[in-house]
Formats: sequence, C-alpha cells, structure tokens
Amino acid sequence: MRTKLITLALLLTSIITVNAQMDDKFYYPKKDLRPIEWKNYEELQFNVETDTISALILKPIAKPKATIFYFHGAGGNLTHYLPLTQILAENNFQVVMVDFRGYGKSTGTPTHKNIAKDGQQFLEILFEREEIKGTSKIIYGISIGTQIATLLAKNNQDKIDGLILEGTMASFTDIAMHATPQYREFLEKNYISPYSAKEDIKSIDEIYKLFIHSKEDKDVPFTQGKVVFNNATGPKKFIEFTGAHLYGLKYKKEQIIHEINEMVK
Repeated sequence: MRTKLITLALLLTSIITVNAQMDDKFYYPKKDLRPIEWKNYEELQFNVETDTISALILKPIAKPKATIFYFHGAGGNLTHYLPLTQILAENNFQVVMVDFRGYGKSTGTPTHKNIAKDGQQFLEILFEREEIKGTSKIIYGISIGTQIATLLAKNNQDKIDGLILEGTMASFTDIAMHATPQYREFLEKNYISPYSAKEDIKSIDEIYKLFIHSKEDKDVPFTQGKVVFNNATGPKKFIEFTGAHLYGLKYKKEQIIHEINEMVK
C-alpha cells in the first residue's frame, strides 16, 4: 500500500467508535491515462447507479486460452498496470481490466461496499459476452485488488476455473494495522473489514488457487500472503520471488504462465 495510508493515524486520535469504513484511506485513484500500446483492445463502459464504470479488454493475437479478469491495486488506474497485463495477452490470454468508481475514466468515489457491488455486476455482464462466454475464466487480483478478487471468486466459484492472488492482503484491517502499528490494538478491536481474503478463501473449495508474493514486499507483508494461503484448501500453489511489490510477472513469468496454463487444461 502507498504511504498515504499512514494518514489514517491522524484520524484515529479523534475517533470514538469506528462506524465508517474510512474508504478514502485505502483507495488512491488517478485520472491520468497512459498510452495503450497493445494494438487489439476494446474499451467498455457500463452504468452503476448515477456513475459510469470503464473497462478494457486486451485481446490476444491467437485464440485465447482463457479470459483473465484482472483487479488492480489501490493506486493509479488500469492504464498504469498495462505493462503487467500485456505479458498475459502476449501469452494468448484475453485480459479484462476494470477501473472502479473514481479511477481513470470511471466516475464517482470508490468504497469497499460499492466495489463489491460493482464487481459482481461487472462479472455478470462480461460473462454473457460472446467472446468470453465460451472461454475458461480466471480471476486475478493484486494488492488491494486481492480483497475483491477473493470475494468474487467465493461468490462465483461455480463459474470460474481459477483464482490468482498477488501481493495478497489478509484483510483491510490487517493492512491498516501494518501501516499504523501504533494503533494496532485499537484497529484490531474496532475496525471490521466488510470482507476479507483470509476469511473468504476458506469457502473456495475446488478451483485452483495460485498465490504470488515477494519475500521483500514492503507494501504488503509476505506474512499476510502466507496467512491467506494457509487458510485456503487445495488445489493451491505458492510462488515466492525476490523483488518489488507486484513484480511477479517480471521475475517469475515462465513459472506463473505455466501455472495459469495448468488451471485451464
């Protein structure tokens, strides 16, 4: 997580009870758009309440081996993550990326609750598209995106073939305690995550689960990824690497692509 999360500490001294989820301390959307270098892509938009959600489909040159629904981290917008998702497209995976409210071209303000609601609607709409309907489906979440990815996998496990979690947060509460350790006891007692990967993963049974985490991760502790992995039932696999947060596809590309291929055999 980015250092802005540290500002959570400034509020805690004046909070008597934590009823609000303090969503603005978790999401840092940006509007600046970076160039899309992948030639074959499609931009989508759909309405949620009074807001508009934007999405992007990267289409591989050959017939896609599967469709990967990619939920990015707390900062930037989907164009900031294209160097990573293009690796997947280069390996013949169709990649669907979404910018939740406030990110990129999407309007509104992101909250834990509307991201969960919008994410389910997003999947239901995309599952019905002809170029997606007949493919194997994988949900891939990174950093804070691991929370919504795990929730959606739990609620749609009969419709998907795999779940990938990279730089996995155990829960919103756990990452808040990591960012503000001086308030750990207060947060543990008073801040309740509306959903969490470490709990939701327990309800995901038969689909293949792949975990990716750096031993040197300074944003989301390696131990949090291990907590979620240990709570998961099989089949599952953990790939650890040495390097920066979310750079798994840079340092372990061949191994990750191999495991994704195994998901959709």
